[in-house]
Amino acid sequence: MPEGFPTRRAALFSLYDKTGAAELARALHERGTRIYATGGTRAFLEHNGIPAQDVGDVTGFPALFGGRVKTLHPKIFGAILYDRTDPEHERDRDTYAIPEIITVAVNLYPFEATVARPGTTLREAIEQIDIGGVALLRAAGKNFDHVAVLTHPSQYAEYTRALEAGEVGAALRRRLAVSAFERTAEYDAAISHYLATAGEVLPTELPGALALTLPLAKRLRYGTNPQERAAFYLDRADRLPDQLGGKALSYNNLLDLDATLRLLSRAPLGAAFGSEHARFVRAAVVKHAVPCAVAQRSSVGLAVREALHADPISAYGGIVATDAPIEREAAAALREFFLEIVAAPDFEPDALEILKKKKNLRIMRFAPELPDQLARELRLRSALGGVLAEDDDPAAAPEQWRVVSRKRPTEQQWHDLAFAWDVVRHVKSNGIVIVKDGTTRGICAGQTNRVSAVEIAASRAGDGARGSACASDGFFPFADGLEAAVGGGCAAIIAPGGSVRDEQVIAAADALDVALVFSSYRYFLH
Repeated sequence: MPEGFPTRRAALFSLYDKTGAAELARALHERGTRIYATGGTRAFLEHNGIPAQDVGDVTGFPALFGGRVKTLHPKIFGAILYDRTDPEHERDRDTYAIPEIITVAVNLYPFEATVARPGTTLREAIEQIDIGGVALLRAAGKNFDHVAVLTHPSQYAEYTRALEAGEVGAALRRRLAVSAFERTAEYDAAISHYLATAGEVLPTELPGALALTLPLAKRLRYGTNPQERAAFYLDRADRLPDQLGGKALSYNNLLDLDATLRLLSRAPLGAAFGSEHARFVRAAVVKHAVPCAVAQRSSVGLAVREALHADPISAYGGIVATDAPIEREAAAALREFFLEIVAAPDFEPDALEILKKKKNLRIMRFAPELPDQLARELRLRSALGGVLAEDDDPAAAPEQWRVVSRKRPTEQQWHDLAFAWDVVRHVKSNGIVIVKDGTTRGICAGQTNRVSAVEIAASRAGDGARGSACASDGFFPFADGLEAAVGGGCAAIIAPGGSVRDEQVIAAADALDVALVFSSYRYFLH
């Protein structure tokens, strides 16, 4: 046996996050395991009184090229990968004085955290792409029959307990290997996504391949129904709103919360309406992922009260979100209703005290920018065992509106049309939204024909439809849909153009003396 050949089993440590590393290394050292570590990790372990050798003592090379190359060497990867049951592998091990590494503790450079930081340059991001660490995790994961791979400090306690019990079992090693491959897939996906969207390679294209490797954020009690398993996966835990009170979030709560927050994102409606909408506070009510009501007012208290009372029956058991901090007046209005969730960018102390008296009410505080982030992200849906993806095309022509009727909308009707058009894009097709004076009066979603959708929305609006504005997410294929809106009390209507019977619809608007506006966009939501 060559001189200096290690006679004991070994562990390899290469850690960016050194949380819990000293305790783990001490447990291994006390059981006769030699510790090899890369430079910073070795210094950390020795500072904590744990003997450790530099990987350069094994490879014969120091860290090269500013630390880009440290562990990429046959003696390191051979020590991890060789098959302990194969006599030929054992001969190679003896011939080349390769140690037997049975534990690999590695976590990666913080690429995701780096690129999430505002102002990160492309060069800074590239320097945080870990090469050796990913290779070590894959090697140890492949040889899980003989090697335990640890990718996160949360795994150290269970592994240490197994050491103390005298055996790190096959089932544990396999689970750790699964976690390692999940981590490397997640890491590679984050890198490819960043390079495709932040660089100049594919700045306006959908990705050429879609890798979905999201870490588990939380396990849920069940899915849509109690017999279904469910969990929530999220690539950035900082995007999850803070829960300030109430029961744990369920699967359905998360879907509803997402739908409600999206209603707070303002559409780019141009100079004529953008400044008008921006100066108002918006409050939205959602139930079963369907908008119940949305209101815009000068204060959060008024907006919340208007939204809740626009459709109080549907609001029962719903979710309310607003884009301004909740104060006492708003909390008093919310207290009158049974609600599942109240969400806002913040809560004044006395308002929070009022809401916390409803012990089951989930109180969620979200980052003010979150609604707009959700609106801009890639939208994903599962279908036929695959995944559909879409986003807004930045190269698409700007949306155009044109008045096609003889009668033009009044100033107030223009603002109500703009608001209704902003809301209807969040309503499942066939979607109809009726608005008067900055509050939705009737919303209908998911109908299989547009006439029924109009009739239901108008019925819900009741007297509130008189003189109102109506938005339809798709064109009217016949004049009967517009006629139903006018029959319900609507005085101004916006819809996409493009029907072969557009002229008949325009003629009906003129005959009924209502304003009709055509948009160049439609907003189907399936």
